[in-house]
Amino acid sequence: MPAVGGFDKGTGKAYPGNLTPYVTVTCVVAAMGGLIFGYDIGISGGVTSMAPFLKKFFPSVYKKAALDKSTNQYCKFDSETLTLFTSSLYLAALVASLVASTVTRKFGRKYSMLFGGLLFCAGAIINGAAKAVWMLILGRILLGFGIGFANQSVPLYLSEMAPYKYRGALNIGFQLSITIGILVANILNYFFAKIKGGWGWRLSLGGAVVPALIITIGSLVLPDTPNSMIERGQHEAAKTKLRRIRGVDDVEEEFQDLVTASEASKLVEHPWRNLLQKKYRPHLTMAILIPFFQQLTGINVIMFYAPVLFQTIGFKSDASLMSAVITGGVNVIATLVSIYGVDKWGRRFLFLEGGTQMLICQIIVATCIGVKFGVDGNPGDLPKWYAVVVVLFICVYVAGFAWSWGPLGWLVPSEIFPLEIRSAAQSINVSVNMLFTFIIAQIFLNMLCHMKFGLFLFFAFFVLVMSFFIYFFLPETKGIPIEEMSEVWKRHWFWSRYVTADSYNNGLEMAKDNYGVKNV
Repeated sequence: MPAVGGFDKGTGKAYPGNLTPYVTVTCVVAAMGGLIFGYDIGISGGVTSMAPFLKKFFPSVYKKAALDKSTNQYCKFDSETLTLFTSSLYLAALVASLVASTVTRKFGRKYSMLFGGLLFCAGAIINGAAKAVWMLILGRILLGFGIGFANQSVPLYLSEMAPYKYRGALNIGFQLSITIGILVANILNYFFAKIKGGWGWRLSLGGAVVPALIITIGSLVLPDTPNSMIERGQHEAAKTKLRRIRGVDDVEEEFQDLVTASEASKLVEHPWRNLLQKKYRPHLTMAILIPFFQQLTGINVIMFYAPVLFQTIGFKSDASLMSAVITGGVNVIATLVSIYGVDKWGRRFLFLEGGTQMLICQIIVATCIGVKFGVDGNPGDLPKWYAVVVVLFICVYVAGFAWSWGPLGWLVPSEIFPLEIRSAAQSINVSVNMLFTFIIAQIFLNMLCHMKFGLFLFFAFFVLVMSFFIYFFLPETKGIPIEEMSEVWKRHWFWSRYVTADSYNNGLEMAKDNYGVKNV
């Protein structure tokens, strides 16, 4: 998307275009795709700390947590079946995101969102009506398929629709809706857990139908992106759509740039194999390492298992759900900070500031828990102020994540891929994200049992490593049009050895107007 309202740093051209209400509304509706992911992250942790749910499906965990006082505090929720309930979804999402690449490329971004919404809806209904563990797992797998499709298509859709000056803010709408989903789920868990008769967990799980319907209906009314329409040969319709999106009639130059990018991408027969070419080395590295590091910040441990974690720290069940609501609220507010600052301060600043904040908080939380719980997990009489201090630093940690690795982990990969590898590279991004979400979810309770408070130090080490990675290897992408992104790699101290002047069409692309030859 080389030309969208503003000034093109790559070529020195000014392109006409505005941030129109049409684009704003479109991006808000599309970003709702994040609700299904967020709702699920929030709901699964709360439900697994509800006694009636555990009693019905995981009686051994219930006995260990509620009745057996001899169990080490760190180990009382350690159960492979319980973690399989949470993590099976992410394995399904991994598989779905690979299939979604083809659907997104051949049928457009909006149909991928539609499939995602329908599958998620089916999974929510099965989970809400579950009578046995196999129904729970089946429902979770369908939810996972839904999330795989949505997470593959929504960030791409937002990056392609948004004017590049506002791309960061509009794309982070996806992460904002994830955080809103988590917060809503935490609040619902808090109230549903109080329902007499112990069937509140059914409402929590079945409630996922609501965000699923929002994205399903939303995808039916959303327009396709001009990039996607051109990719499928609908040139005239794409030009009309582009005029409407930009709010101006003079879109010829941008349109020709999109057509040129699309023609180049059609020459690529095997986008997956293409990813291994030398000139795509930086893109492939970011598609793998950014989601890998995002999961190793330790955030999903806090969000999945916040209620369980707070119960382990010494809160009662009710109070632990309330603490999860507080961290969920912090998550939403901090994401708004990111929306405000991402196109103003840049991606690198937020990454590095957030990383420093998370590192300090993880060390403090590990020390607090270590001093009080030791290795036997018995805090004795835990003073209220002590628990409040732990929650406070966890909140500061969540804020650091929510304005850095949270939104930028989705934004940066979706904006750096050239059109010819975009769907395939985004699939790798989502797959790596889901694979490590699955691994962390599956082994976290086991790690907590064995590593105890050292688990926070384990994640702190990775936060340090990822901050160094960002500092040395990620160039600033603020305010650069998607189709001009190759310039950034060519000028980078390290990546310039892989992306050279002749990596892309010998470094030249013929502009279609009177501008002669243009560098990309």
